[in-house]
Amino acid sequence: MTTAPGPGRHRPWPRCRHCCGIALDLGSSRTRAWTSDRGMILDVPTVTFSGDGGGVAGPVRRGAIVDTPGTARMLDRLLTHRLPRLSRPLLILTAPVLGGMAFRAEARVAVETLRPRTVLTVPAARAVAAAAGADLSTPLLVVDLGAHVTEVVLLTDGGVTDARRAALGTSDLDGLTPSTRIVDAVVAMVTTMLEQDHTTQTFDAVHRGTLLAGGGALRPEITYRLAEHLHAPVRPVPAPHTAAVRGAAQLLAAAHTHPSVLSPCPPTTG
Repeated sequence: MTTAPGPGRHRPWPRCRHCCGIALDLGSSRTRAWTSDRGMILDVPTVTFSGDGGGVAGPVRRGAIVDTPGTARMLDRLLTHRLPRLSRPLLILTAPVLGGMAFRAEARVAVETLRPRTVLTVPAARAVAAAAGADLSTPLLVVDLGAHVTEVVLLTDGGVTDARRAALGTSDLDGLTPSTRIVDAVVAMVTTMLEQDHTTQTFDAVHRGTLLAGGGALRPEITYRLAEHLHAPVRPVPAPHTAAVRGAAQLLAAAHTHPSVLSPCPPTTG
C-alpha cells in the first residue's frame, strides 16, 4: 500500500503535488523558463513595456539587470498566469559567473513578483555542464557564447575556479564585424587563464575538450575556428541556446527533494 507523502516530503516531479518549480534563464537577449508541470514554456525576447507609453526596452543588458522593476513586470506578464493559483514555487535562476552579487541581488528582487518559496541561483556554466551530462570529476572548460556577453569558465569538481568575460556577443556581429572577433576574444581569455594557472587544471580542461554553449555555438564557423586556434576539441552542447535553462531544470529537480530546501508547502490549486 502506498502512502501519500507527509508535510515536507516530496516525490520527484511531475508526480509531486505539493509544490511547483521554475527554472529561469534571464538572458540579455532572450528569457527562457521551464516549469515542473509543463516543461519548457518560454523562449522569448527579454523586453519590457513602459507603463507611460515609452515603448519597448531591454531590462537586461550585457549580462546585467539595468531595470529591476521592468524585469519584474516582464516576469509577471510572462509567468504569473502560467503558475498554479496560490502556488509558492521553488525557483532556480541561472546567473552569469561574473555577474557577481549585483546580478543575483537584482534578480532576486525581480522574481519576488512570482512569490517564490525559495530562490536558488546557479552559475550558468554549471547549468550548461548539467545539461551536457559532463563529467565534473575532472576540470572542465565551458565557453558560453551569448548574444551580448561571452564567458569562459573553468569548473573544478563542479565549482568555478576561474572565469573571464568579454562584453561581446553574436548580436555584435555584422558584415563589418566578423565572427573571428569572438574567436579572438575567447582565445585571448583562454590564453590568459593558461598563463595565470599555476596548476595543470586549465591545460587539462582545454585538451580534454571545451564545452560550447549559447547561441554562438550554433555557428559552425565559430566552433571550427575555436578548435583550430586552441589546437584541441571543441564540443557544442546539444541545443546550445537552451542549455542553461535545461541544466537549471535538472538541478531544480535535485534541489526539490534536498533536505535543505524541503519545507511544508501548502497544496496548490488551479
